[in-house]
Amino acid sequence: MTISSAPGKIILFGEHAVVYGRPALAVPVTQVHAEVEVTDASRAGIWIDAPDVNLHAELMRLPSDHPIAAAIHNLFFQFHISPFPNLEIRISSTIPVASGMGSGAAVTVALTRALASHLSCSMSDEEVNAFTYEIEKLHHGTPSGIDNTVVTYARPVYFVRDQPIETFSVGQPFTIVIADTGIPAPTRESVADVRKLFESDEKYWDNVFDEMGDISFAARHVIREGWLRMLGSLMDENHAYLQELTVSSPELDRLVEAARGAGALGAKLSGGGRGGNMIALVEPEMAETISAALKAAGAQNTIITQII
Repeated sequence: MTISSAPGKIILFGEHAVVYGRPALAVPVTQVHAEVEVTDASRAGIWIDAPDVNLHAELMRLPSDHPIAAAIHNLFFQFHISPFPNLEIRISSTIPVASGMGSGAAVTVALTRALASHLSCSMSDEEVNAFTYEIEKLHHGTPSGIDNTVVTYARPVYFVRDQPIETFSVGQPFTIVIADTGIPAPTRESVADVRKLFESDEKYWDNVFDEMGDISFAARHVIREGWLRMLGSLMDENHAYLQELTVSSPELDRLVEAARGAGALGAKLSGGGRGGNMIALVEPEMAETISAALKAAGAQNTIITQII
């Protein structure tokens, strides 16, 4: 048996603007993860068991563009594996699906590493990252590349599209409460709608994206220095721009306001928006109180995580 796992992720700053060449900051969330087990099968075929998404099928019965099938086919093609071996693949995940926490990327990273290791095929982090990005296109159409990067490297990342990956250091650990609206986040749709908005007035929205990029740049410096109250203010400012981009929602705004009202240092949506998660920067001793306030305001689930 070969086992591999990959963490979830959360975007701190720069969602949507990152698609237009501005920086974004994202961090791994190790409290949740995807895990893949690969074993040799006694029966013919490649059998996939993913109970979390109610998938129980033989590989050849899946559509070729199914993300899991595409990952397996493309990986075998890359390593010239023919005929296909007989395998049992079990996929499990504690990462909420369609919530902006990198569920798809984490499954692909864990699956890719487990298969490569089981079949004695060497892959560097760079190769896993590039491979996962190609599979992410099936999930999101025009992904930013941030999910696969953070999940692959499992480190805080300062990300600018088509530029070398930069990790960033955390001057002082800080605590984030992640709250799930319970509404699936339609990333592909929200990205497409922002594209239409951008094309309607490119000059105006370029200025907005510049402002959002400046926030991400400042946030990296603030995190390095450990200036947490300033970080909270940047989160509030970033959320206002995301509202202007029409990617927030009444449910997200209600949770953001509930977090602030309960004493959070700052709060914003995270990810594609219109569902999924919001995040709140909190003092560690306030985390449980703010988590309870978010649940009272409609959050389906909360995760308290420390960024170190």
